[in-house]
Amino acid sequence: MSFLPSLPVLAAFSLAGALLALTPGPDMALFLSCTIGGGRRLGFAAMAGATSGLVVHALLASLGLSAVLAASPQAFAALKIAGAVYLLWLAVQMLRHGSALNVAAGPRGSVFSTWATGLGINLLNPKVILFYVTFLPQFVDAADPHAGGKMLFLGLYQLFVGVPICALIILAAERFIGALKARPGLMRVIDYCFAGLMGAFAARLLLAQRG
Repeated sequence: MSFLPSLPVLAAFSLAGALLALTPGPDMALFLSCTIGGGRRLGFAAMAGATSGLVVHALLASLGLSAVLAASPQAFAALKIAGAVYLLWLAVQMLRHGSALNVAAGPRGSVFSTWATGLGINLLNPKVILFYVTFLPQFVDAADPHAGGKMLFLGLYQLFVGVPICALIILAAERFIGALKARPGLMRVIDYCFAGLMGAFAARLLLAQRG
């Protein structure tokens, strides 16, 4: 099929995608925080939200819109600021409400609010756009008439590489929830750690450069 890359390209992309999935970021911090606060149900809800965002990014990249956004200084700066503000807001919510991350009105720890949080973090992360603008094209020949289709395939294929890895991390984190909840003081330390991580990621977003 015309949109399928060659096997060597797919193998190289799989390895790179697995390493990227293991790299800590705001998405991973959110998965762990929600898992600690609400178990695997909320951990997987956060992961589903971030995954939904990746599908949107893959579609935009295949249409060339992500490249246009990354090439515009004004749009890129606005996205950086919005993403940083959102991460800082999440950090404040962690400190105020704890690891359950009650970030929206409605039922405490609702699946929908957690999904929406994961989606928001992903869509407002300019580093994800840079991934789809600078990383994916390395595996696609620009002169290929089916380049757009291959970009979309690789963008969606990244989900099949990253989702199982994130799921295993969530399941591993859940095993420690009982011990953590028995120590409220330790839970509070974790809240501060995750809030600090979100603040650090916000600073990294503000310092991100267009590629």
